[in-house]
Amino acid sequence: MNKHSGWIDPVVRRPGLRSRWVCRGPRCNTGGNDANGWNARPNCHRWSSSFFESPDGLAFLHRLLAAAHLVFGQAHDGGVRGMSWFLELSLLDRFAAASYGAQQELASEIERLLGQFGEEEDHRLAEQMPAREITLCEDETFHPQICLVAIEPVSNFLVLEEYAERRDADTWHSAVAEALQPLSVTVIQCVSDEARALITHAETHLGAHHAPDIFHVQYETSQATSLALNRHTDQAQSQLDAAESAREQRGVELAACRAQCPVSSQGFALEQQCAAAERNTVVARARRDQCQDRQHRARTARRGLSRDYHPFDLETGQRLEAAEVERRLTQHFDTLTQIAVEANLSSAARDRLAKARRVLPSLVATLTFFWSMIAIRLARLQGSLEVARVWRDELVAGHYLARAADRADKADERQRLHALSDMILARARSPTSPLAALPEADREGLEQQARDAADIFQRSSSCVEGRNGQLSLRHHGLRELTRCKLRALRVLHNYAARRADGTTAAARFFGQRPRELFPWLLDRLSLPARPRRRA
Repeated sequence: MNKHSGWIDPVVRRPGLRSRWVCRGPRCNTGGNDANGWNARPNCHRWSSSFFESPDGLAFLHRLLAAAHLVFGQAHDGGVRGMSWFLELSLLDRFAAASYGAQQELASEIERLLGQFGEEEDHRLAEQMPAREITLCEDETFHPQICLVAIEPVSNFLVLEEYAERRDADTWHSAVAEALQPLSVTVIQCVSDEARALITHAETHLGAHHAPDIFHVQYETSQATSLALNRHTDQAQSQLDAAESAREQRGVELAACRAQCPVSSQGFALEQQCAAAERNTVVARARRDQCQDRQHRARTARRGLSRDYHPFDLETGQRLEAAEVERRLTQHFDTLTQIAVEANLSSAARDRLAKARRVLPSLVATLTFFWSMIAIRLARLQGSLEVARVWRDELVAGHYLARAADRADKADERQRLHALSDMILARARSPTSPLAALPEADREGLEQQARDAADIFQRSSSCVEGRNGQLSLRHHGLRELTRCKLRALRVLHNYAARRADGTTAAARFFGQRPRELFPWLLDRLSLPARPRRRA
């Protein structure tokens, strides 16, 4: 490139400095040898038209606009006007059309191409996908039109996300059936709230088990007890403060009376008042302590509903049968019911507790379903009874506890559960374990089967609830989510968003790496339009 073109030479670097570009333009007075770096180059913002007219410059501008629209426009809703502003501030509007119409056309083309990529890649990967049994988490959201959302929770792959006229069982069935048609999967379980349409869709149309969402159970119990009990505690604390203030006031008056007139007849009356104030304080403190105790018991019971709803004990890692889990959950519901009676909670609060308790049989049925699926997988294992026991009680337990540890809300709890998981898995992999005599390939196969078995128990649809929240925020920001935009967002979720390990939802769901989205997009996206000739 001509060194007098005003562009920055990417080859020549300033000696002794890392990654310092050296300006070779004619308007630069420093020649790249100043000590102030870029701050001493106020005139080096003039771009070279010859560079952007070259193939390399046009390719750079094409990639830059595509990346900006994909990241800021599609993934983060920056808007078309924001893209035009970006081109103006960066002076790139001299080489690419920055008008609203030009950028709107580019944004629409990217939306259309994203939908095309998702459709092509879904069908291509589905043809090579091995047969699998999956769980679906389902729910609706409103924009205000009805949007049906279904996610496979293990991979976080969006199987369905589309608008529908209704949300009855037949509509759900037709939408899910169309989404699953190219996939080699069998839905064995659906996790959702207690909507009758979702239950009918799961049990009647899909022939799958319906698992209730434990979050909705906790929500109902929390709404029924937490606010009312907190209000009772605040009132009791206010009464205690008033009683203590009255006791102190009576004590001051009695001391003043004795100091001024020790033989006054008012002293006896003030002593009686002080004694009554002391009794009132004791009663108020007992009432406050009683309210605090009810609050603590209710909080413990609500947390116990979540902590005990597992197929393995989180303290010991031991296997929990459905009957034992039912006994523990029943105790927590009994505690909440007793607290409602003691605190004389309203009929609305008691109705909420009764509504939450009606889900108990479904919770127990989900544990029964899990252990029946484990029994089916045990029957498929080729090995001794001791190998089957180790696989169920140690490998599956260890991998399940590792997943529970990742979802724990506190760091110390995560560390404890990970330590317990590592201890159980180490016991299963030890040289004295029955698995040690198996070939390495068989052991690896058992490990993978144990991971898959641990993923069967799904007790929450938080993945789809979180997705609904994201869509709601985007709807408020954009004022409308078109069907094309919704398809583009689904493709970005499945093929662009990555976890810490670098995998996308599509790679985890299909078991193979999909094509890269951005290079595919660049190959098909139109080149930037030229700007209008300036006067």
